[in-house]
Amino acid sequence: MTSTRQGAFTGAAGEWADDGRSGRAATELPHTTPPVDTDLARELLDGLDEAVLTTDAAGLVVLVNTMAGQLLPDIVVGADLAGCPVPALAAASASGGDDFEGEHHGRRLRGVRRALGGNRSAWYVRDVTDEHSRVTELLAERRRTQFLARAGRRLGLALERDQALQAVATLPVPYLADLALVVHLPPTPTEYRPHWVRYAADDTAPITGTVDWDVVAAVPGLVEALDGETTDPRPWPTLGPERLDPLLPADLDAPATLLVSPMPGAGRTAGALVLLRRPERAGFDRRDVELVRELAARAGAALATAQLHDAQSHLAQVLQDSLLPPRLPTVAGMSLAGGYRAAGDSLRIGGDFYDVLPTGDGALFAVGDVCGKGVGAAVLTGRVRQSLQTLRLVEQQPRELLRLLDQALLDTPDAARRGQFTTLLLGAVRVGPEGGLRVRIAGGGHPAPLVIRANGTVTAIRVGGMPVGALPDARFATADVRLRPGELLFTRTDGIAEARGGPRGTEIFGERRLRRTLAAGVGLPPATLVDHVLHEVDTWCSGHRHDDIAMLAIGAARD
Repeated sequence: MTSTRQGAFTGAAGEWADDGRSGRAATELPHTTPPVDTDLARELLDGLDEAVLTTDAAGLVVLVNTMAGQLLPDIVVGADLAGCPVPALAAASASGGDDFEGEHHGRRLRGVRRALGGNRSAWYVRDVTDEHSRVTELLAERRRTQFLARAGRRLGLALERDQALQAVATLPVPYLADLALVVHLPPTPTEYRPHWVRYAADDTAPITGTVDWDVVAAVPGLVEALDGETTDPRPWPTLGPERLDPLLPADLDAPATLLVSPMPGAGRTAGALVLLRRPERAGFDRRDVELVRELAARAGAALATAQLHDAQSHLAQVLQDSLLPPRLPTVAGMSLAGGYRAAGDSLRIGGDFYDVLPTGDGALFAVGDVCGKGVGAAVLTGRVRQSLQTLRLVEQQPRELLRLLDQALLDTPDAARRGQFTTLLLGAVRVGPEGGLRVRIAGGGHPAPLVIRANGTVTAIRVGGMPVGALPDARFATADVRLRPGELLFTRTDGIAEARGGPRGTEIFGERRLRRTLAAGVGLPPATLVDHVLHEVDTWCSGHRHDDIAMLAIGAARD
């Protein structure tokens, strides 16, 4: 170094304090003041791990350290930063900004400005390419995780197969693709043709349809995916719109990017997920492919679960249709009405039942309460009703019919171990010569039937008896009732009296309240009375759970 220092160095960016002695640094530009020993400043700044550019009051570069020479080789001493080839740095220098971040020669740069004395500045610039890449990848991974979580929630809530298919078609758009197509085969097809669900970014709702196999074969990789094979992303082939109608829209032109993935199900492929990106969008990278595979796997599992749910729902519907109380027959001279509420069961079936079976001179009726709740009790209910249907062909006297039913239930395999039995009222009704009804009732441990007289009194008919199918040699009792015109016989299960509700939600409806309800409905026809009782019970329970409820009202037909 040929010059003599004439001041004291006070900053790593090359700032000197003049001590009044004569002399100037040999490398100082003519316009810079105070003098700067650039060799010493550069020697100190070269020890930093970031690029440093020092500018004078006019914005011209007066010092470039070694790191800056490597990172920004096209910025040299004397250059004007406001016109330098780094756009973000030039813009910040021109506007007087204190920081910048931007791209230069494929690298991500970030810089901050520190003010020095005499309106000079030092720019500290770092290469943050790797840091930016890590942050970008972290954010992308977070978005992928959030997408899969959202997809899992939607697929988990899609209990029906059609709901699951629409969820699979709409979830990838627009995050993963511009258009999504789900091709699948129905679980029990009436014709062996593929079905499809399609959704694009500009669609208001998914579009569905069926297609022939030759159209499916025209989509590269689709047949393989339906067979469970995976394929790599590939360019969309140039095909005439007529080749793919109606599977894909006609305005889909090359060079779109295509990705087809199988959706593995339970034992067989549930279908195939086809994703397309239009030309203006980048193709599928490795992470995209992994994400699509994961989505397709979850979609296949959701479709398999939804298919199982659909099958169970269909089975439950068939059982429900066969086990729900029947439509009551029309019997000459009689007016009949029944009411039913299951114990909060979504299947609407339970262990309480009623039935009316016409006979040659009238009808047989039954009101029963099977031990248990839900589907198990409903199955036993069906067995009791079917047994009564058969046994009435050989016996129509109520007490004898109860004995036959009792023996039939006891003879059922494993009946004792299962502990299945029922309480039952079984009655025979005939039209009397005076226009009223004559009723003989046999009791099997069931709540006593109630008679609503024309004057508003409500009387219990004590029948008694033992539950049916519970014990060998069970004893059953009978009682006879005469109903005059305008009077009703009301039979029910104990779910009415035991229904809990009221102001505190714990008080039972009770026999006394039931009788008051019936007395208030004196003179009503059976159907209206049943509706009145159901309304009162529903109001009393006010959404609280209750036991199964069944009721049957019988009266003489009105002229």
